Amino acid sequence: MSRVGIIGVGQSTFVRSYPGSIRELAFEAYSDAMRDAQITNDLIDATVICSSPEYDKQRSPAGVVAEYIGLNPQPTFYVETLCSSSSTGLKLAYSLVESGLHSCVMVLGFQIMSQLTSAESQERMGRGADIQWESPFGTMMPAYYALHAQAHMAKYGTKPEDLALVRVKSSTYGVMNEKAVFRKEVNLDMFNEVDGFGGPVSSPLRVGDCCANADGSSCIIVANEQKAKAICKKPVWILGIGAASAAVNMAGRDQFSGLAVGIEAGRQAYAMAGISPKHVDVAEVHDCFTIAEVMATENLGFTKPGGGPELIRAKETYKEGSIPVNVDGGLLSKGHPIGATGGSQVRTIVMQLRGEAGDIQVKDPTIGLVHNIGGVGLYGNVTIFGRE
Repeated sequence: MSRVGIIGVGQSTFVRSYPGSIRELAFEAYSDAMRDAQITNDLIDATVICSSPEYDKQRSPAGVVAEYIGLNPQPTFYVETLCSSSSTGLKLAYSLVESGLHSCVMVLGFQIMSQLTSAESQERMGRGADIQWESPFGTMMPAYYALHAQAHMAKYGTKPEDLALVRVKSSTYGVMNEKAVFRKEVNLDMFNEVDGFGGPVSSPLRVGDCCANADGSSCIIVANEQKAKAICKKPVWILGIGAASAAVNMAGRDQFSGLAVGIEAGRQAYAMAGISPKHVDVAEVHDCFTIAEVMATENLGFTKPGGGPELIRAKETYKEGSIPVNVDGGLLSKGHPIGATGGSQVRTIVMQLRGEAGDIQVKDPTIGLVHNIGGVGLYGNVTIFGRE
């Protein structure tokens, strides 16, 4: 097998309300990635466009975006796996290049969520569950993750304060990230404010435990080994890819203190890369809620089951810790524009491995990992990257 490398990454600033169209938003990440790669459109063989279509007023957005960025007549593909759409898009791009069908593929994820009201957005998210047996009864994303938080607390003794510490860490780095939607420092005292961060959402989750919706786009350009080495001074190589799915209905799950798709996708990615969790120097995990980061660190083997709270208490997931996690602020600070989220995570890891992450740079990382979840553990993607 020849290697597949990332030669360019880009991202728009994540915002609460984007004033333009999806094509304009997608163009921001596209142009950023093209500047990064220092290439022109004639080198791109195909595009993979990623979003969650229930938020888009444009039907079949892949065609519209490809036309706007000038990538016709190259083929374009549309990928959707809820919140993990653009990491699934990366797997497709990797496959297209590794197979030899294409030599250079662009993955472009976007989402404008502000076109819907908060209530409409929550209703759409609820429809990520089974529309016959679950979502008609009022289940929404905070409630689903609250069930996991309750299970983790019952099994391991996790406290609400442990979850709050995840948000404190997130804000530490969100302040430094100029592309994040939330750039304010958070402290534990703020979780005592019932009209603010401590306000109830779905017990035990509070306002501060939840990420915010956002509008944004991300872009990744991948190429085969020959082209990557010819074009890029610092290609970052895709070493391992894992993906898994789970029962849509919660009644079909056999555990609630972790996400089985994260465990299985991680197992596959580690095996393909030929490494173990101890080799990972920096990670981006799917922290749509604070409990999600706690579970991810356990599911990926960075700590034992139930050890996530101790990891955050000891600040081991900070930039200077043994396993830095979400040192760009994560979804909790960056925001969560569904189709763009996975690509944004990849961009962070690529910049870390290049040594170009600025104030959030981890010391000399060689292996990075991205963990991206779709829905409430319906889809799971784990991708491992290497500098060499």
